[in-house]
Amino acid sequence: MRATSKISLPLPWNAAPLAAAPTKSISRPLPNAFKLSIVIPVYNEESTVGEVIERVLAVDLGDIRKEIIVCDDGSVDGSHQVIERERAAHSDVVTVHTSVINLGKGAAVRFGLKYATGDVILIQDADLELDPSEYVGLLQPLVKGQADVVYGSRFKAHNANITFKTRAANRFLTELTNWLYGGRLTDMETAYKVFRREALDGIRLRQVHFDFEAEITGKLLRAGRRIVEVPVKYNPRTHLAGKKISWPDGIEA
Repeated sequence: MRATSKISLPLPWNAAPLAAAPTKSISRPLPNAFKLSIVIPVYNEESTVGEVIERVLAVDLGDIRKEIIVCDDGSVDGSHQVIERERAAHSDVVTVHTSVINLGKGAAVRFGLKYATGDVILIQDADLELDPSEYVGLLQPLVKGQADVVYGSRFKAHNANITFKTRAANRFLTELTNWLYGGRLTDMETAYKVFRREALDGIRLRQVHFDFEAEITGKLLRAGRRIVEVPVKYNPRTHLAGKKISWPDGIEA
């Protein structure tokens, strides 16, 4: 498979879903060999995106094939140059899709979902807060047929470095989502979300910013998808170091 570099335009707000959403779990064991699509949304991550891609490539998943879809959301630093170097070095695995303007994380992820061809789709942020070494644990519930979707929960692991504000905001948003949709989640805002491809059938996504996290979670729960959480390590960075989500984003979600 040859990599391509494309200029992407915003997805239609009322794009039709691929299929009618079933109202129950679709869990069943996966074959030993399947294809994993890793979607990496990027906005001004010049200092970390190259290392993230290399770490993803280095993860040993046995017979599982990987494709890496990097979605550059209009970066204005040197991210695009770093991404293109990685694409050139690994053109059989890495594809790049570039937006001419910054639309938001939700838009970047939606572009990645559109182009993903794998049996399983994993979202990987480009900021090194979450480590690709967690992939084996994240995939296990899907491989065993115990889940339709897996979330990597920062709050099920012993991550003492999470600030009180982050814990409080996440707990409020997660509990609100649980109350509205009957979930039992601890970390709705986690960046680590892994889906069986079929789990996204019929899920119509509209949000383009960080409110994408709440939207996709609510719609998955409403469609009856079984979401399982596994603990993941978390290495948070500060706003000075480039962290982008803030309290207004939480309110918007």
